[in-house]
Amino acid sequence: MDVLFLSRLQFALATFFHFLFVPLTLGLSFMVAYWETKYVRTDDEFYLKMTKFWGKLFLINFALGVVTGITLEFQFGTNWSQYSAYVGDIFGPLLAIEATVAFFLESTLLGVWIFGWNKLSKRMHAAVIWLVACASTISAFWIVAANAWMQHPVGYAIRNGRAELVDFWAVVTQKFALLEFLHTVTSAYVLSAFFVMGISAYHLLRKQHLEIFQRSFRTALVLGLISAYGLIIQGHYHGVDLAIKQPTKVAAMEAHWDTTTQAPVFLIAWPSQSQAKNIIEFGRMPGLLSIMAFHFPDAEVMGLHSFPADEWPPVALVFVSFRTMVGLGFYFAALLTVVWIKRQKIIDYPFLLKLMLYSIPLPYLAIELGWTVTEVGRQPWIVYGLIKTSEAVSPIVTSQVLTSLIGFLVVYGFLGLTGFWLIARFARKGPGDLQPH
Repeated sequence: MDVLFLSRLQFALATFFHFLFVPLTLGLSFMVAYWETKYVRTDDEFYLKMTKFWGKLFLINFALGVVTGITLEFQFGTNWSQYSAYVGDIFGPLLAIEATVAFFLESTLLGVWIFGWNKLSKRMHAAVIWLVACASTISAFWIVAANAWMQHPVGYAIRNGRAELVDFWAVVTQKFALLEFLHTVTSAYVLSAFFVMGISAYHLLRKQHLEIFQRSFRTALVLGLISAYGLIIQGHYHGVDLAIKQPTKVAAMEAHWDTTTQAPVFLIAWPSQSQAKNIIEFGRMPGLLSIMAFHFPDAEVMGLHSFPADEWPPVALVFVSFRTMVGLGFYFAALLTVVWIKRQKIIDYPFLLKLMLYSIPLPYLAIELGWTVTEVGRQPWIVYGLIKTSEAVSPIVTSQVLTSLIGFLVVYGFLGLTGFWLIARFARKGPGDLQPH
């Protein structure tokens, strides 16, 4: 193990762990805002209880997301100082805007929401949670824009041996950033919907708090169904853009080795990077990859052999992650469609309720796999085509990274167990102890 491997491992673990909490913040905040608005308009105490119950779960999740995100930005200075020195003029402002504008706004407003129940009018209090939800989304945009620049760098010039920003507008409005942001937010809505529907299903199966959890279930179902189909459509167009801007990633995603027209997709395949071929191929569908990538069966799709072998990403990992993520995406859409058809009498279908409950972890898995495709598929570049990961690591000794990695595992392992225990505890307990103000 060297500094590069340990630094990559530490950043990967920190990112994956942090992103266990971010998506739920994005989706649940809007549902809480919707339910509080319904309470303001109808004065229905059921909506107030829903707001407070789901709001409590939102707050636990938000706190964990804040704590787990802090170390990520520190690592740019401790583990990736060469990267920071080379592209800090571009990457730094995006993170600074996220922290000083969106995140501080979100945190401040959330404090007002927590302590303002008896101090603000009902309308003003509801307006605050809407602002929190919007600020969360704005915060996500700046982070995704920074990542999108690493995937497809634009708006820069190389001066004095480093990348310098010359067109801020190009960085934040490029098509790659907008598509990645939409894909991230839509997937967060799917995860949030499954979270709410799964917990609601738990209580519906036990015939407790029926009115509250039937309403919660219906709200999340609408959000989830729209988002699941939107995710499939939007994901396709994101893939089309990838085929142009990151052809090596697309080739790895489909285990596509030879540049060819009428490029096929295989139902089942297993790539071998050492042999530079697929050792298993079954269910060949000629031209399908060309159609998916360029909407034309005779379009030429570049294969991995068209690029230097030392610029290939880990093909098997990217391929399996992508296939599993796509499979889960279609599963989400199919399950939610069936649930929608049975929605009027969902309580009479315990199998579907159990399936929703047991499916709670799957959107988390799909999102983590999506980031695996995004980040691992970019390798060996830390900024695609500009600077390699091996050139970006800090000149530090292995023992320093190993020590911090062990500390991270211990502290974050404890935080994770505590956080998920709290979420599970309050989710099982239900809203019975929450009294209207």
